Amino acid sequence: MAVVITPQKLRGTVTVPPSKSMAHRAIICASLAKGKSTITNIEYSKDIIATISAMKALGTTIIEKDDSLIIDGSTTYSKKEYDIDCCESGSTLRFMVPVSLVCDAKVHFSGEGRLGQRPLNVFYDIFDKQNIKYSYQENVLDLNIEGQLLSDTFMIPGDVSSQFISGLLFALPLLDKDSKIIITSPLQSKGYIDLTLQMLEQFHIKVMNHDYQELIIPGHQEYMSHDYRVEADFSQAAFYLVAGALGNDVVLKDLNLDSYQGDKVVVDMLKRMGGQLIETDEGYQMKSDRLYATVIDGSQCPDIIPVMAIACALAHGTSLIQNIGRLRIKECDRLKATVEVIHALGGNAKEYEDSMEIIGCCHLKGGAVSSYNDHRMAMMEAIASTRCQRSVVIDNKDCVSKSYPSFWEDFKMLGGVFDEC
Repeated sequence: MAVVITPQKLRGTVTVPPSKSMAHRAIICASLAKGKSTITNIEYSKDIIATISAMKALGTTIIEKDDSLIIDGSTTYSKKEYDIDCCESGSTLRFMVPVSLVCDAKVHFSGEGRLGQRPLNVFYDIFDKQNIKYSYQENVLDLNIEGQLLSDTFMIPGDVSSQFISGLLFALPLLDKDSKIIITSPLQSKGYIDLTLQMLEQFHIKVMNHDYQELIIPGHQEYMSHDYRVEADFSQAAFYLVAGALGNDVVLKDLNLDSYQGDKVVVDMLKRMGGQLIETDEGYQMKSDRLYATVIDGSQCPDIIPVMAIACALAHGTSLIQNIGRLRIKECDRLKATVEVIHALGGNAKEYEDSMEIIGCCHLKGGAVSSYNDHRMAMMEAIASTRCQRSVVIDNKDCVSKSYPSFWEDFKMLGGVFDEC
């Protein structure tokens, strides 16, 4: 279903959706604890549904309420064969591969979209070393694994995806012996490792972190059940913070400025560009009289780069966003797609192998753009429409359900005007 957006200033108060990153981690940790945990402030996006289904496949008892989960991990690993459909969730896949191999099992992973093109070589190297059987198809997710993960010293690159490290961190405490993860290259998305370590601590799991170069994981630990409320998601808040910096009037509720989320850096980025974060009685809002060009290092916060690129496209001067090669292996090639969208809307940007250069302008023209079936691209395009001179047509509005199913309802509630076609 396409959507035609009539440019309109957004105004009002919005409750920021719960963090998908934290929800994934809480669901997995609660499912590995022998006892009942209640996880509240849940939004049933496709990615979160995939992780819930994955843990159910391992035998976990999960009761789904309107916006909460009651999880009993006492029955986890009660089966020996698992069939796990990750849908299009890279987090689910990379977290669940090690978790599914805590006990000797046969596991089949399937998925959709570009998920089968996301690299898994880090795990294949581990399987080869530990004689774990596996087979897969190129470019589609059809992965069969048979065996059991063993305590070991794991040499893991830090510049492919932090999800490999997080997946191991969930599984290794349950093994009989101590393990070690040595990170062999500079760690990108360090904030996501912080989120994993924070969640493990909530469920009484200990990991020794030696400056993100070496992680020591004692074996034979037990997850303890724990009630947890999922905090607001800064990667989703980024859309509204950028909207505020572009002249919209949006107040964000439920935002935790003490969060460990790496995407919280969006606040500092916008401040550097001339934005001001203001606290109101209802929450926080970003304001700006004018944005100025900046240099952004995207290595630690890839998810907010598309919407930050729109801020740069409407800033005075030429901005550089660098260290973003990993955007090419997301739901789409987000580096290429972001540059294409800026051009399609009348802006000026250049694509390089690991960076983009954006020449700012006073306004965008509008026009037809592709969502690339990517939730973050579609939401970025919706925010961009608020500074366009004519309508913006997005070819697939429903892809936002991957992370933010109620995005269009909130957009309309804030005064956004659009028609489906």
